[in-house]
Amino acid sequence: MQGAYVPEPAVALGEDPRNYARLMSAVYDATMAGHRAPARPRDVIGESWHRLMSAGVDPDRRAQPVVEAGGLEALRRTSGLMAVLDEVSRGLESLVADGTNILVVADAQGRVLWRSGSPAVLTNADRLGFIEGAHWAEGEVGTNAIGTALVSNRAVQVFSAEHFLRTHHSWTCAGAPIRDPRTGQVIGVVDVSGPAATVHPTTVALVDAVARLAESHLREQHDRTLNRLRMVAAPILARIGKPALAVDAEGWVAAVDSLPLHHRILLPEDIAAGRSWIPTFGICDIDILPGGWLVRPADDDAPALAQASLDLTVAGAPALDMTGQFGRWRHDVSLRHAEILLILARDPGGRSAPELAADLYGDRSRVVTVRAELSRLRKQFAGLLAAQPYRFAGGIEVTVRYPADLSMVLPASTAPAVRAVRINASDS
Repeated sequence: MQGAYVPEPAVALGEDPRNYARLMSAVYDATMAGHRAPARPRDVIGESWHRLMSAGVDPDRRAQPVVEAGGLEALRRTSGLMAVLDEVSRGLESLVADGTNILVVADAQGRVLWRSGSPAVLTNADRLGFIEGAHWAEGEVGTNAIGTALVSNRAVQVFSAEHFLRTHHSWTCAGAPIRDPRTGQVIGVVDVSGPAATVHPTTVALVDAVARLAESHLREQHDRTLNRLRMVAAPILARIGKPALAVDAEGWVAAVDSLPLHHRILLPEDIAAGRSWIPTFGICDIDILPGGWLVRPADDDAPALAQASLDLTVAGAPALDMTGQFGRWRHDVSLRHAEILLILARDPGGRSAPELAADLYGDRSRVVTVRAELSRLRKQFAGLLAAQPYRFAGGIEVTVRYPADLSMVLPASTAPAVRAVRINASDS
């Protein structure tokens, strides 16, 4: 946490925002015209203006920012920010409650992922292209709290004529970067924007404080994940009695036995149960754990396959049993995830997102919902499923344990593919 930094507000406490706006307007006009300005802008603003002028950006251009609406859901899922949305919304609720400000969360490239606010302020934001999917990096839309916070790596407040584009002078915004506490890398920005008249010098400090709380939440969440994995892995490591380590889906080490201590190891992008090359350790046997992987430097010729068994024998209580080289574990699954696993188990060749949408909802167009469910399922059971098409990963033998009466397969399910299993059972 960058606790020593105190964000510098655009308007100091006790200063009249109207006077400051008039001064900044005069400074802006003179600077853009290449004349001597009556005062200097704050360092963070002056540095931003210099970058943009050096890049030849026109302060009077009116081009709308680039929008990536088609891939918005994928950007959200991969941003690392979904886990802190509630934390950010609660922390800044007071700033958007009066209906004059908009709350925005953007990713590390400045792309707007989520926004919330009153219909009136959202309509005003629409006119600037301040919409979900829009690129709000400094090089796209000039000096602004999102883009400039990313470049300066600090919380920033931008008021009125401090914006580089003249069309933004009726706005004020305050943004702060959110860092991944594991790596220190910026993964996004939280921003509060609204009409210039709503500027307040304490806003940037509050936004920065909420960004730090979000980082704390990410750190605590990661610790909980590793602790759960550690509890599962500890008895397995003890039973193996050979060098091994347990890591989460991103390679962060939860437990290690008889190997040099590492905080994180590099996992292959296409990691799966079986045998794989791991930097530092060489050829390793990989086994699935709930929430991660068991990694053991190989000492024989042929790794054993992992076995997955979807247990549907108890109505209303579907579960997944995994048996690997070093142990066995069982995990309850939701009805929706049980439906997906059943469909994929019955079609080893895999299913595309539109096909799964038809299987689950009878509507091939619901691919966004399907991808969101698959993302959650793949995160919960790392390495179990592969994509393009969705299928069980290589190295996993899959079986399904059905109830004695096949017409009772997932009785609460309304998915067309599951109903077909029940109908075929009754017809046979």
